[in-house]
Amino acid sequence: MNPLHGYDIEDLRPGMQATFSKTITEADIVLFAAVSGDNNAVHTNEEYAATTRFKGRIAHGFLSASVISAAVATRLPGPGTVYLAQQMNFLSPVRAGDTVHATVTVLSTDEAKARAVLQTVCCVRGTVVIEGQATVLTTSLARRLAPKLAQLGGNAAGTASTIG
Repeated sequence: MNPLHGYDIEDLRPGMQATFSKTITEADIVLFAAVSGDNNAVHTNEEYAATTRFKGRIAHGFLSASVISAAVATRLPGPGTVYLAQQMNFLSPVRAGDTVHATVTVLSTDEAKARAVLQTVCCVRGTVVIEGQATVLTTSLARRLAPKLAQLGGNAAGTASTIG
C-alpha cells in the first residue's frame, strides 16, 4: 500500500474488486447541473421530462458515473490513482433517490507503466445502469523506492571501491 492507504501497482491482482455506493439526491442533480452547465430539461424540468421516454426527470449520466470515480479514488486502487481513460455504456436511467453501487474489478496490470485496466459497473437495485472499462495510473512502490535504492547503490559502490 502507498502512504495514502491506496494500492500500489505491485499489490493489484486480476479479480480484485471493490464497491462504492451513493444515493443520488435531488440536490446532487441540481448542483451537478449548476457545476457542469448541463441544464438539459430531462434533468431539470419535471413537466418536460414527463413527456419523454423516461416519464420523468433523470440524473445526469456523468453524475451517476461519478460514483465510479469515487470507487477508483477511495477503494481500488484508491488514493493516489489518476484516471487515464474511461469507456462507458449507459444502459438505464438513474433517478433522484436511487442508490448507485459502482463496482470496479481489476482486469489486468502493467507494473512497468504502473497502469491497471478495470472493469467498471454501476447497478441500481440489481440492474446494470452503466458498464465500461477504465485505465488508471497507480502509485508504485518500486518507483517510490528507486531514488533511495539508487542512492544506496551509489554509496555502496563508493564504499566498495574505497575498501577494495
